[in-house]
Amino acid sequence: MSGLTGLLLQVVMAVSTVGMTLQRPVTSAETPAPVQQNRPNIVVFLVDDMGVMDTSVPFLTDANGVPQRYPLNGYYRTPSMEELAGNGIRFNQFCAMSVCSPTRISIMTGQNAARHRTTNWINPDQDNRGPLGPIAWNWRGLNAQSVTLARLLQSAGYRTIHVGKGHFGPRGSAGSEPLNLGFDRNTGGCSIGAPASYYGEKSYGNVDPPASQAVPGLEKYHGTSTFLTDALTQEANAAVTDAVKAKQPFFLYLAHYAVHAPFQSDPRFAANYENCGKPKNAQAFATLIEGMDQSLGEVIGHLKKLGVAEDTLIFFLGDNGSDAPLGHEHAVACAAPLRGRKGSHYEGGMRVPFIAAWAQPSAGHILQQQLAIPRGAIQSQQAAVQDLLPTIAELTQVSIPADHAVDGKSLSRLLSGKRDPTRRETFLMHYPHAPHRTDYFTSLRHEHWKVVYHYQPGPASDGSHYQLFNLREDPFESNDLAVSHPDDLRRMMKVLVQELESHEALYPVSSENGASLRPIIPVAD
Repeated sequence: MSGLTGLLLQVVMAVSTVGMTLQRPVTSAETPAPVQQNRPNIVVFLVDDMGVMDTSVPFLTDANGVPQRYPLNGYYRTPSMEELAGNGIRFNQFCAMSVCSPTRISIMTGQNAARHRTTNWINPDQDNRGPLGPIAWNWRGLNAQSVTLARLLQSAGYRTIHVGKGHFGPRGSAGSEPLNLGFDRNTGGCSIGAPASYYGEKSYGNVDPPASQAVPGLEKYHGTSTFLTDALTQEANAAVTDAVKAKQPFFLYLAHYAVHAPFQSDPRFAANYENCGKPKNAQAFATLIEGMDQSLGEVIGHLKKLGVAEDTLIFFLGDNGSDAPLGHEHAVACAAPLRGRKGSHYEGGMRVPFIAAWAQPSAGHILQQQLAIPRGAIQSQQAAVQDLLPTIAELTQVSIPADHAVDGKSLSRLLSGKRDPTRRETFLMHYPHAPHRTDYFTSLRHEHWKVVYHYQPGPASDGSHYQLFNLREDPFESNDLAVSHPDDLRRMMKVLVQELESHEALYPVSSENGASLRPIIPVAD
């Protein structure tokens, strides 16, 4: 079967369901515009709680840009990621918010979390701002009027497919249903951030009575031995098949619940880790990683089977740093040699894998000539999750509304393997909440420096408001320079304050009078 490129596409919107999969009703007024030629299919393959070290693919490099393997790279088995990285480019300085909902909304909006103000994970049932969190933070997440990547692509004639974890809004809100956010089809997406169960035998938590974290829309797999990751993969492939049959370009947002807790072993891969010497929960985490990787391979294989792999661009990434059950949250442990994990202020909490590749490289293909991604390349320039929306909008020829603020910048030049001299080397991570691995903090990476401001100093910051690291000389954050480099600390704190103000950020509040607690720039001696 030939690809989509060069065809005059007629929009055919399916209104039937597959199993219990939901689809948005389509009216004549909502019929997508005719599809232009020469636009790629897009797959965003998002893995929950997968950090940059949770893979056999080495992302970290030495000072010369040469990949360096560490023990964790030898522990995990991700051959499909290895193949994808070999066919495309991987980023070794790609950042996400340190918890999930902020990242997911940043992907959809192109905004930093400090701007869209969903600065914490969304508790489905109650406002979880924390004791001193900002009252006006965006607990309700996205809504039916939000500008989203899915809605932009939907309006331009793409079949928009959501499979897996949503977590865009609390239970009962418009954002809890991806069909309200620009997706034509939704399987498994709702308000929850983690599955009650990965096991089909336990109906993914839909027991009697259903668990509050039950995964919806997979009734046809209930009572079977189908692992959740596999069920979602099958549904994603079926939805892509429907889009190809309808001769529509598609946007597949496959957001696996894996590898989030509960760390339940995927029986397909358990034998691979029985003698590894690691705890049972760490073994289970590794099986979730391997199952996710098999899903990636099956999605790519299905694209090839349908004859659309050359037309399809894949973006693979994690939503925050690793949550592997290996060591203390502020130690060099689960993301070693990086320090910290999900929810922390260290690099292990916000560095994630990012790979971009054509599903089937073909140098002579017209779309791939327009975006030539070098094979096996490594991009060392810093980028972040808010860059996805402007990147995909540019590649699909979709306009972003002029009144919608976008903090991200297109990655197209970086995807070609070149540096972008116009790009700011800055990443802002704002978490004005508690409790988590680190409470009430803002961190800023600017060029090769990183500063962390702790609104409530405590053990995580050795009792200080400030931490300062030179990531060029100390990439693993072992040497705090806040005291020994006061001039650099003041300079970085000034930039941090400017970034927060430019994003119109909200701040933690005082326990005494409710006033905003803004960062304090240290005075010169």
